[in-house]
Amino acid sequence: MESLLCNEVWLMNSSLAQEDQADDFHAKSHAIAYACFYSSKPDFDEVFEIFLAKESTFMPDIGYSKLLESSSLISNARFPMFLLYLLESQRRMHLSSSTVFSAVNYLDRFISSTHECQGWKSWNFDLLSIACLSIASKLNESTTSPLSEFQMDNSQLYRFKSGLIQQMELTLLKTLSWRMDCTTPFSYIELLTCSIASLNNEALFDDLISRVTHLLLDALLDHRFSGFRPSVIAISAVRCIYENNASMTSTHFNTMIPQKHTDDLIKCQKMMETLWFKDHHKAISSGDSLSPVTVLNVEWYNCYDYRVDLSFEDADGEH
Repeated sequence: MESLLCNEVWLMNSSLAQEDQADDFHAKSHAIAYACFYSSKPDFDEVFEIFLAKESTFMPDIGYSKLLESSSLISNARFPMFLLYLLESQRRMHLSSSTVFSAVNYLDRFISSTHECQGWKSWNFDLLSIACLSIASKLNESTTSPLSEFQMDNSQLYRFKSGLIQQMELTLLKTLSWRMDCTTPFSYIELLTCSIASLNNEALFDDLISRVTHLLLDALLDHRFSGFRPSVIAISAVRCIYENNASMTSTHFNTMIPQKHTDDLIKCQKMMETLWFKDHHKAISSGDSLSPVTVLNVEWYNCYDYRVDLSFEDADGEH
């Protein structure tokens, strides 16, 4: 079993039995310690440093954003077809957000690392999408669903035999060098949220995480975010939601990332603010409450003027 873990690091709190060693960080920032694994500043610093050290090795290759701009086939397969497939599968199969973000990471890295995709047909991307979600599910979920569950009875998608999906899974694993324990923007959310001292009850904690997760999902639809490091995207999203809803600043986030990424943080923050304002305006216009949004907005079906029919019908054939 250990050989299947790809040398992953299980980031659980190693000092739960040593609460007497929790320092001032615990007192000030962890009024919500019951919601976090990281109950002391050493725990927080250690995990954050591990994430920072890993994240650059789990990013798409340089030039990926330009590839998405230059290829309408790849762009449409990634934005929004793949995202819509993931979110519908998440709702239907009750998958975690970690699984969704991991699947996106796999697909982005695979496409950016091989030139073969530029000659693909739409069904190739459908097959890749299923393989990405299936593997992400195996690594993030407590139970594993059969491969047939990852296919939707949808006229927009092809039906594939299990053997073909398994071949695509193996191709994906080999292309990514079996390095699947990726660091994504979602990896940072609980960690960053736990560092906000004013979140003094579970309801506020859950509310912020839900809002930030929704904003990060929106950001997945914009290829411009693919060039930023996961930590930069995560900090931008948390700051955006927290500062706009709590009317408070969170300057301590500025010291969490290396100084050389400060400019990227400023740029990403501005893009995230624009994205948040757009969502916020839509919520007000539609009469929706400002409570956390945890389901797919109908507006997403019209993203980038690319209408997608998600009505369920029997597929025409099987590959």
